[in-house]
Amino acid sequence: MAEKISEKEKSLQELQLVEQEYQNLAMQKQVFQMELNEVESALGELEDSDGNIFRIVGSLMIESNKNKVEKDLKKKKELLELRFKAIDKQEEVLRKKVQELQKKVLKYLEP
Repeated sequence: MAEKISEKEKSLQELQLVEQEYQNLAMQKQVFQMELNEVESALGELEDSDGNIFRIVGSLMIESNKNKVEKDLKKKKELLELRFKAIDKQEEVLRKKVQELQKKVLKYLEP
């Protein structure tokens, strides 16, 4: 009986850790989504702009070439999209693991 209790506690702890990891991943995903939205917005503004283009570097604002800025933004967008896809895959793996652990823990709770 003592062995079953420790196994139950172990499963509960594992479930808590995986759920916490899942929440951290969800927060990371949200940050990447916000960055992606900013990049897409900047690209949209860049397309509509015919004037001078400035970029912020550290605490300075410097004039820059429109094509270079557009290239850099597209590269950043591509990188963010790759990270976003990787997080989606990790999230799916963790979701399945959470479901399995929840089923396991529920079995321990059955009379």
